Amino acid sequence: MTTFVDRVVLHATAGDGGDGCASIHREKYKPLGGPDGGNGGRGGDVVLVVEPGTTTLLEYHHSPHRKAKSGQPGQGNNRSGADGGDVILLVPNGTLVKSVDGRIITDLVGADTRYVLAHGGRGGLGNAALASPRRKAPGFALLGEPGESADVVLELKSVADVALVGYPSAGKSSLVAAVSAARPKIADYPFTTLIPNLGVVDAGDVRFTVADVPGLIPGASEGKGLGLEFLRHVERCSVLVHVLDCATLEPDRDPISDLDVIEAELAAYGGLLDRPRLVALNKIDVPEARELAELVTADLEARGLRVLSISAVSHEGLRALGFAMAQLVAEARAAAPPAEPGRQLLRPVPVDETGFSVTREEIDGEPAFVVRGEKPRRWVLQTNFSNPEAVGFLADRLARLGVEDRLFELGAREGDTVVIGGRTGHDNDAVVFDWEPTISAGAEHLHGRRGTDLRLDGR
Repeated sequence: MTTFVDRVVLHATAGDGGDGCASIHREKYKPLGGPDGGNGGRGGDVVLVVEPGTTTLLEYHHSPHRKAKSGQPGQGNNRSGADGGDVILLVPNGTLVKSVDGRIITDLVGADTRYVLAHGGRGGLGNAALASPRRKAPGFALLGEPGESADVVLELKSVADVALVGYPSAGKSSLVAAVSAARPKIADYPFTTLIPNLGVVDAGDVRFTVADVPGLIPGASEGKGLGLEFLRHVERCSVLVHVLDCATLEPDRDPISDLDVIEAELAAYGGLLDRPRLVALNKIDVPEARELAELVTADLEARGLRVLSISAVSHEGLRALGFAMAQLVAEARAAAPPAEPGRQLLRPVPVDETGFSVTREEIDGEPAFVVRGEKPRRWVLQTNFSNPEAVGFLADRLARLGVEDRLFELGAREGDTVVIGGRTGHDNDAVVFDWEPTISAGAEHLHGRRGTDLRLDGR
């Protein structure tokens, strides 16, 4: 029997981009035919895709680490490297993606809804793509960018219209089997149901889904029994049906006390007070249970609840219950805003966004200027620091972006420590160096205008 898992921690790593190639075209009678190094391939993404046929997250419980393939490096003769293959992870409908600290990232509802969990790194440009009138034959290429990594929590919340809630062995699974084509496991001992069972019900022209939520007991919202694991499956349901056992043999239980206990657990869990409710007094095929149902109906109706007496075994009252549920579902659907599966929130960058920031900080007790920003971080990762020409290309890019001008504004002097890349100044991908300002970046007040030397003034 397949184990049901509805919460896992997933570690996803996208593929790295392939390095660009530095190559010079050579053939007979044309020894220096110009740069012809190809670009590196893009790294593969890690993508979550909703697959209705998938019902559990068990696969990611056993294999939580997923990595996409990296792109291939570029080659000479203008041959680009192959892209790395994407990794497609199929998840059930209703999967909620959270960060490890509990922040909601996205909600995957609707067949084929996709979300890129980790983007593959971009391939590095080859020297053919870097050639320009100013740099006709670059002797370097850019490195591929590393792929993103993401540690997330996947939580499955059943997508159903009606949730059947109640004590273990109250007859919820039998009710699902009686009103739909679902065939859940049914037995006469507590906690028979270990997974939420879904059934499709037709009542008139309304078709809706019913979820049999595993039995709740006192303290379920605090982790007792199976309740805490499965209360989250009630959240998406628009209608709650209390299935109350009128034939229980336990001396300290009756339909009224059972209802109070379950309502207390739902209230402790939170966020469910606005759901319309029905009460189904089950097992009236037993004479004593029928008498008890008739006895408590008036008290329940006095609370403003609609009460129906049913038997999941003899099917008595199921037609009326089906139409009652359909009516509430139709009303909830009419009141709900139109669903927009797969919608992603876009945050446009302001037009005056410079793409970087420079701050004065202390790192390991020493003063330093820390440059942060997506562009400088990416450019550092793309640079082969063993190639002086590649380092010069990085310096030109930073100067054009305005980094050196900003360093001057903050009072940076020649020899000051500058940190570029990383997010904290301590990251492995950060580059630390002693600053040497360029004349073109505004260092005239240090070295004088081109062709002059302030050290010779007055001599």
